[in-house]
Amino acid sequence: MESNLAGLVVETVEMHTGGEPVRIVCNLQDQIKGDDILAKRRFMSVHLDAVRRLLMFEPRGHYDMYGAVLVEPALPGADLAVLFTHNEGYSTMCGHAVIALARFAVDSGRVAAVEPLTRVGIECPCGLVEAWVEVRNGKAGAVQFHSVPAFAFALDLPVIVPDIGEVTVDVGYGGAFYAVVDAARLGVSLDGRLRDLVDAASALTEAVRNTIAVRHPLADDLGFLYGSILTDGRNTSAAGISRNVCVFADAEVDRSPTGSGVTARMAIRHAKGLVVPGEACGFESLTGAVFTGKVVGPAPLPGHDAIIVNVAGQAYYSGKASWSLEADDVIGQGFLLR
Repeated sequence: MESNLAGLVVETVEMHTGGEPVRIVCNLQDQIKGDDILAKRRFMSVHLDAVRRLLMFEPRGHYDMYGAVLVEPALPGADLAVLFTHNEGYSTMCGHAVIALARFAVDSGRVAAVEPLTRVGIECPCGLVEAWVEVRNGKAGAVQFHSVPAFAFALDLPVIVPDIGEVTVDVGYGGAFYAVVDAARLGVSLDGRLRDLVDAASALTEAVRNTIAVRHPLADDLGFLYGSILTDGRNTSAAGISRNVCVFADAEVDRSPTGSGVTARMAIRHAKGLVVPGEACGFESLTGAVFTGKVVGPAPLPGHDAIIVNVAGQAYYSGKASWSLEADDVIGQGFLLR
């Protein structure tokens, strides 16, 4: 694909949710083939990965850039479909991007605005996600969405982390799999250096991967540990808003509270009997952004006590862009410095 990049112009809408970027790619739908969303994900990975690097990597992006590539929907009830991109490749679910995409769908006229709530169906690699956008006086605002079936995969799992020793962690699925642990158990603090948090989370992710193989009952493509979430140790709504940081993909740091991570944390809390349906819990990122999560109720999923989680947050626009590449610009094809 590199040889064709010089003739390509990619149109994007730039947004952020809690400080985490969402680069929405608007004009590649016709180029991404596949009978379903996972086939489209594989197609882009094989045939159009140079576009991911062009938009996620420097000089147009950065190590922690995040993207959402619009593709043609295939599921009934889907108003739009999306592939999620980052520094390492392609994720299966992204709550912060869903929040931005739902508002974008209403503001762009892809979904007609209805007050006070407008439903937007978003087909993600993990399945159909339903979102509701608050609309007042014709203006779209905050967004909430219902997750795909979420569940606790492993509770109180002992793992050996190099230079730390045995650590007990939980593994949950909220559209992607995460290892979740109190940061203090890894000898770091959410108020400390970000580099230390990244190193600790990355070491934990590797340790969990070496200990247990995660799997999803419906699709092998969903069965991988996406990253780790380090928390402040608060596990109930009575303890107040819980702070966390999510480190995913290739040591990428989420600036938002992480929508799929909030979903996974709520599934773990529910499995441990720490929350009841309808109980609102707050989750705060390092930027101070807050998502809320609530257990909606049970969800059918073979082999698991799964639930649906409602997640709410706010996204904002940063601008629009047209991205291109000159024919002799080898460096401009994309690079990363860390």
